[in-house]
Amino acid sequence: MKQRDLFELLLLAALWGASFLFMRLGAADFGPLALAALRVAIAAAVLLPLLLWRGEWAAMHRHWKPIALVGIVNSALPFLAYAYAALSINAGLASIFNATSPLWAALIAWAWLGDRLTPPRVLGLAIGFVGVIWLAWDKASFKPGAEAVGFAVLACLGATLMYGLGASMSKKWLAGVPPMATATGSQLAAAVLLLPLGLGAWPAQPAPPLAWGAVIALGVLSTGLAYLLYFRLIAHVGPANAIAVTFLIPLFAVLWGGLFLGERLTLTMLGGGALILLGTSLATGFWRPGARQSPR
Repeated sequence: MKQRDLFELLLLAALWGASFLFMRLGAADFGPLALAALRVAIAAAVLLPLLLWRGEWAAMHRHWKPIALVGIVNSALPFLAYAYAALSINAGLASIFNATSPLWAALIAWAWLGDRLTPPRVLGLAIGFVGVIWLAWDKASFKPGAEAVGFAVLACLGATLMYGLGASMSKKWLAGVPPMATATGSQLAAAVLLLPLGLGAWPAQPAPPLAWGAVIALGVLSTGLAYLLYFRLIAHVGPANAIAVTFLIPLFAVLWGGLFLGERLTLTMLGGGALILLGTSLATGFWRPGARQSPR
């Protein structure tokens, strides 16, 4: 991996880690629907001029159907789920659940695309989902007065399932499509779906400047710029290397949450997160015990 690609990987992890902070700052004032709608609308407004400047409108138009479907599955639905979860659980915990995305991706790729599951990958899936169960068992509660936390955990896991499905859809239908076309088209499709819903659920009270700043940063930095970086990395270093961002996002999310929201990293979050990241590294083939590394 070149230095430029490594820098973009770290920047992407920092931006996606910050998305959990921005959602925590904006969810209560805007509500999940309006927040998710603004996020994709702002991202689309940022990316569309760049797409036109690069002359890739034709590529997006040519593949608009699969791009739109990926946009709904990989952006609209998970963004809405995470905006809902941000009302009840902190940024660090949500980001740790987000790290299960490659586990779902590996499982769906095996079931749908016929990807081979080697013994280490099966072990990784098992370890990763043990970590999920550990975290969910500790945090999820459906007792009266605490059921919001339980549903928030389910929302996070539903979002990561959508991310896993979106990865296989992109691999099957969008291979070779320019990254800018995929990034822009997916956010446009998500905006078309969510904007009417978001306007219908617009908050009665005006949101404060801090919430507006958070949602603008969420749309411009953690969505528009982040998705462009993500699809660039896939094109430059391949999906297997780009998925390494998953291991870094929780580190940045916990850092931002601790610095700006005073959130604490508990032992349960640390233990469950470690199992999830260990399982993910095995399930994706990012870590292969006993494999010899070729000299660089």
